Amino acid sequence: MRPQILYPLFTDVGSLPGIGQKTARSITKLAGPRLVDLLWHLPTGLVDRRTIASVASIRQGGLVTLVVTVDSHLPGSGRRPYRVRCHDDSGGLDLVYFHGKTDWLSRTLPIGERRVVSGRADRFQEMVQMVHPDHIAPVEELEQVASVEPQYPLTAGLTPRTLRRTIEAALAAAPPLPEWIDAGLLKVRGWPDWQTAIRQAHQPQDAVDLEASTPARARLAYDELLANQTALAVVRNAWRRRPGRPINGDGRLTEPVRSALPFALTGAQSTALAEIRGDMASAFRMLRLLQGDVGSGKTVVALLAMLSAVEAGAQAVLLAPTEILARQHFATITRLLEPVPVRVDILTGRDKGRGRAEILKRIAEGETALAVGTHALLQEDVAFRDLAFAVIDEQHRFGVDQRLAISAKGPAVDILVMTATPIPRTLQLTAYGDMDVSRLMEKPPGRRPVDTRTVSLDRLDDVLAAVGRKLSEGAKIFWVCPLVDESEDLDLATARERHEVLRQHFGDRVGLVHGRMKAGERDAAIAAFARDEGDLAGQRVDILVATTVIEVGVDVPAANVLIVEHAERFGLAQLHQLRGRIGRGTADSVCILLYQPPLGDVARARLQTLRQTEDGFAIAEEDLRLRGAGEVLGTRQSGLPKLRLADLAQHAELIAAARDDALLALSRDPDLAQDRGKALRVLLYLFERDAAVRYLRSG
Repeated sequence: MRPQILYPLFTDVGSLPGIGQKTARSITKLAGPRLVDLLWHLPTGLVDRRTIASVASIRQGGLVTLVVTVDSHLPGSGRRPYRVRCHDDSGGLDLVYFHGKTDWLSRTLPIGERRVVSGRADRFQEMVQMVHPDHIAPVEELEQVASVEPQYPLTAGLTPRTLRRTIEAALAAAPPLPEWIDAGLLKVRGWPDWQTAIRQAHQPQDAVDLEASTPARARLAYDELLANQTALAVVRNAWRRRPGRPINGDGRLTEPVRSALPFALTGAQSTALAEIRGDMASAFRMLRLLQGDVGSGKTVVALLAMLSAVEAGAQAVLLAPTEILARQHFATITRLLEPVPVRVDILTGRDKGRGRAEILKRIAEGETALAVGTHALLQEDVAFRDLAFAVIDEQHRFGVDQRLAISAKGPAVDILVMTATPIPRTLQLTAYGDMDVSRLMEKPPGRRPVDTRTVSLDRLDDVLAAVGRKLSEGAKIFWVCPLVDESEDLDLATARERHEVLRQHFGDRVGLVHGRMKAGERDAAIAAFARDEGDLAGQRVDILVATTVIEVGVDVPAANVLIVEHAERFGLAQLHQLRGRIGRGTADSVCILLYQPPLGDVARARLQTLRQTEDGFAIAEEDLRLRGAGEVLGTRQSGLPKLRLADLAQHAELIAAARDDALLALSRDPDLAQDRGKALRVLLYLFERDAAVRYLRSG
């Protein structure tokens, strides 16, 4: 149950006086349906109305506040506007209204009365006028009008005045709350209490008050981060308290596979494998993130860990987000398992009828030791004889629900999640703070550096000539385009259009793959490109025009040239992932980033970073700095919580502090039952991390 003290903040906006259904819908679309959502909708600018001027002092246009006496009304007609003649001791002023309503203006500006007016005033044909004043008020309200007014992001159908009035109602409903921040930290930081902070954040007095580093905004950002870190720590503790099962392999499968590898494991791979096996052998459930750069050898580590589960008599599963990636894993694992008699099956949405039924039977009876597949493995009719170990690849494309679904298919399943997207530390703490982390920082021996160059699209003919030379040397070339079909909004080359142009130059040696193709067609196109001897008709496919479907899970060691068209449109991490498709074989590799000049500052910085480094973790940190957190993992990706007040780039140092604080608080008070613990429960409800409180209640 939500604490009673928070009830006023979770009132629907539509219940406020003067807020109709249409306005409530607009506010909900903009910020959210409840008053608490309006508290998180902070101002991004301000209007200073503190300049109280005289009419005579107005020389050029500007924002002013005046006290005037109303002299007369001159109703408009046709194209003439409605004018209200006013004056102060220094001169005359016209208030101008286009399509003005006579009744309203007569009531608001009665002749002979003094009024405060505020807005932009200018001189027109020697007369000072103010068109549609922002504010008209009795003289007694001069102090309220002549103030600093916060400016908020808006949406269609919502006026600034209505939004401000609604936010003021939310602020009036905001109660004093128990303090959840450590007293020592509050003092050192100089932060106000929560109620003061939220009011100060909505009442800026100067431009500096809008900055993320101000005490009020920093405190609110910390509140949100502390709620997030406390929730993650609660979930982590609850997961660890659930009974696990010790899994200890005897090496009869892992050693032959390891010995048959064409390379020795790197130090990072060996360390990660030892950490994973240590978790598997413990009496607690494993929840570990294996983070590795492109080509760092995550699949080998995951396979050896899966084989440890099979050695112990159990089953293991590998879950991939797409069919292409699942089939790539299946092919890699099948090849690596040649030295040992281990049954591997793959299950995807493509499998139907009798074939699917036979796969399900083998999995249920335990004949299948390792299962590889897509979301199809999560369906209710997929039952394992004894699932003990699950690998989830490209974790950010799955949600917590999928993780829970796969863990429910065994009595005590250890979970290893993998990602080839290097994650900045701040994002890692925010999105994956409930997991232990292993990082693969080294590349396996034999991975060759990639020569990365930036080339203007103006030199496309030169690039085509270079492609012809590379083909004569036996190269295989990825050519990546950002769109499938022509867009009226974006002047971009399309995959289909580029495919046709390249076919005119190089004939049938050019293939095409994109996300709108059926899965079988995509797989066939990639397979034709991967084969050295060409397709069934005897024709080699040496250039594969593609969209970003090749970003992960496409392994063609012979490919040693990558051309990315309109590279300025891609994110840094995505370009790095694409570049990881080459440099896997023995030949020198080159990546050409084609861009449309002129480049903006961010695009130039992005491409320069790609040229300077192949370190995925350094690239990820720069990507976060340039684009912000939502874009790095994707705003809709389930791994990243929606942050309303904290900016992961600007508040980076607060994230680690919040994590340490949350872990310390829970170590002292695991059930959050003491005074500060109860305040932290209020914080969790305030930021709607209710699931963590349910974990606490369930033990």
